[in-house]
Amino acid sequence: MPLSKVQKEALVSYGANYAKGLTPAEATEQRRDVRYGGLNTVKKPINCPTWACILLPCIKHIPSMKLFKQIEPDDAEVLRNGRWVRYDAPSLVRGDIIRLEDGDVVPADCTVLSLGLEPVDMDGEVVSPGSATSIELVVDCKDITGEAKPRTSKLRKDGTATPTQIFYGSHVNQGSCIAVVTAIGPNTMLSSLIQDGRWPPKGDISLDLQSEQASENETDEEVGVALIERSS
Repeated sequence: MPLSKVQKEALVSYGANYAKGLTPAEATEQRRDVRYGGLNTVKKPINCPTWACILLPCIKHIPSMKLFKQIEPDDAEVLRNGRWVRYDAPSLVRGDIIRLEDGDVVPADCTVLSLGLEPVDMDGEVVSPGSATSIELVVDCKDITGEAKPRTSKLRKDGTATPTQIFYGSHVNQGSCIAVVTAIGPNTMLSSLIQDGRWPPKGDISLDLQSEQASENETDEEVGVALIERSS
């Protein structure tokens, strides 16, 4: 199961290393980047100070706040300097390589690179036995974009996995994968929708978002990433 041209271009574009992940120094440098860095946290839909939440506990019971609490990720399994480690979700940076499996909350916006929990040879055969045990990844994005149908990634005829884009706060319903982090915190889809007053979604807004993204990508320097698929 190799990686496709689009997936390899995504790795280059995001400064990622599929085989070893980022080094601690590279992760620190990414975090300091004013364009894409900072902590991987998303502001709540009602961003009140702690003292206000204590004095007005009913705020926590507003539907949007209750949903936000349900989809907020706690931690993530990250490949750092060749070792898989578990970090708190806010520690993730753009370009991190992460592993996701059934039951996980997706900890950042990311793109699927390969199926299963073991790495594959980027240009050919499977590196470790069992790496292709997950033949399909199913991710529920309805709490983010209102999509009724889950997003999926499957093995294609050329042996590559569909480079499906999934979002911070989505839920992995089936399967497992290795993915590259494409956006964190204030740059995630969820953060953008909250800022625009479009979250929680009142229906399926995924096609509108896809059109908006396509328009942005026409003038984006990262042309290769524009080819990433929504679902298979």
